[in-house]
Amino acid sequence: MLDRIKNENPPIYLFIIGLAGWVVPGGGYYLLAEYRRAVIVFCAITVTFLLGLYVGSIGVIDPVASRPWYVAQIMNTPLVAVIGHIGAGGMYPSYGRPAELGQIYTGIAGLLNLLVIVKSVYLAHLRQGG
Repeated sequence: MLDRIKNENPPIYLFIIGLAGWVVPGGGYYLLAEYRRAVIVFCAITVTFLLGLYVGSIGVIDPVASRPWYVAQIMNTPLVAVIGHIGAGGMYPSYGRPAELGQIYTGIAGLLNLLVIVKSVYLAHLRQGG
């Protein structure tokens, strides 16, 4: 089915590759049959993100008080919005150095995933002959 979409509507195909890469880090590479690359990207981004959550708790994902960091963090996966909703209640406060390190790790993981999404969409575009 993906081959049919690729041939009939190239922009939709590129959108699907990008969306897959956002929903699951490395998902765009997986759809392009770049399995090793997909596994490496998934592990690297997921471990970095989870390490940030471990250091700073889920309180580091704050869509209200830390809006710039949240924009970077949401690039990991849409599940960050769910974590942000849970943490917005104030039940998981995070202060000081752990909060800063947690925000840095989760934000860097999101920005890294954004780069991977752009690269996988570009690779898909090149494979189309574009």
